[in-house]
Amino acid sequence: MFFKEDKLIGLLPANINNDIVYSHQGLSYGGLIFNTKIKFLEVFQVFKSLLVYLESNNVKKLHLKLLPNFYSVVPSNEVSYLLFKAEAILIRKDITSVIDYSHQLKIESSNRKRGIKKGIKNSLIVREETDLTSFWNEVLIPNLKFAHGTKPVHSIEEIMMLKEKLPIHIKQFNVYHRGSIVGGTTIFETKKVAHVQYISANTDKQQLGTLDFLFNYLINEKYANKAYFDFGISNENQGQQINEGLLAWKESFGARSIVHDFYEIKTCNHLLLNDLYI
Repeated sequence: MFFKEDKLIGLLPANINNDIVYSHQGLSYGGLIFNTKIKFLEVFQVFKSLLVYLESNNVKKLHLKLLPNFYSVVPSNEVSYLLFKAEAILIRKDITSVIDYSHQLKIESSNRKRGIKKGIKNSLIVREETDLTSFWNEVLIPNLKFAHGTKPVHSIEEIMMLKEKLPIHIKQFNVYHRGSIVGGTTIFETKKVAHVQYISANTDKQQLGTLDFLFNYLINEKYANKAYFDFGISNENQGQQINEGLLAWKESFGARSIVHDFYEIKTCNHLLLNDLYI
């Protein structure tokens, strides 16, 4: 936490592993967070003091996942410039698939159109739920275990705790067919963006049109007043590869790619900032 006198002006969500601090290995997005009134000089002071503090505590390197620009309420690229000045190394790039509502593309994919029609024909129903238990236990956990041998990053207890603390920012939308849950998605909302955190549907999703029906509703009705709809990344293996089918599915709704950058910086490089101002 960064203070100017007694006023909080910045935050860095982070974890430490050996002698490296990461922001953040458990978050979709990380990096320094500032209030909207902060100016470049204060960002510079925060950034430099961060590196000095970490070095003094025997931390050799800092890994920063930058917040994609479209999440910022006001223009905020100060840290990107300071990373350049401090000779940070770009170590990874992901691409996240985003719909920009100011230039929204129409759904032209015949597969998506058929899926939406199937959802209507099968009388699917989308409902926003306060309880995430049925989605987690009946859809998400079984599907991840069957398809990938993995489990959700959040347990049901963790995600429910987060939702209780942030009820207006975490939303759950389930899809029902004849009264039974067949799919759903968990959305993390910000002021400008609806971000898809989890997606899953049962094995009948193609026949029922489950996900096409769900996301057509979310994109074109529920979140049409947002600035952006973010499907999240389609990268694997530390950004080196792309899940082709997953990316194509997101793009078929009109989403396009925005880069998400990861940097590594030596904490001793705060010395390179000493001659910044003239």
